[in-house]
Amino acid sequence: MDGAAHPTLLESLSAWVLVVTFAISLIYEVWRATAKAGVSRHDSPGALVRELWLYVLAAIVIVLLFVGVPFAAWVGLIFSVVFIVVSIVYYNPRMMVERKPGIIDWVEDLVYTGLLFVVAAFLTLEVSGLTLA
Repeated sequence: MDGAAHPTLLESLSAWVLVVTFAISLIYEVWRATAKAGVSRHDSPGALVRELWLYVLAAIVIVLLFVGVPFAAWVGLIFSVVFIVVSIVYYNPRMMVERKPGIIDWVEDLVYTGLLFVVAAFLTLEVSGLTLA
């Protein structure tokens, strides 16, 4: 063994799911900031720039999972659970309503939150010492 950290299968899968999740989210937010600019206070280039720290945080978690640092599974699990809770208790009842959602908005929200649940499930297995079979 070379002594370097290596991600487990579940950490790698979680990282890839997070890449897809946050790519979809960023594309959606760019669309809202441009094509839907002005619909709500959340839909403008300035609002998008203020939210970029979330994507930087997601990128850090993704890198930790890809690298396989010892605590990455815990960080990813906590991250995904926090973002699930934010989606359910803040985004849906507050931001989504203000945005006057259409079908694209609802589909993006369900896919985003659903993918976070997948990550949480994978990383729950990982921190529990279980694997996929």
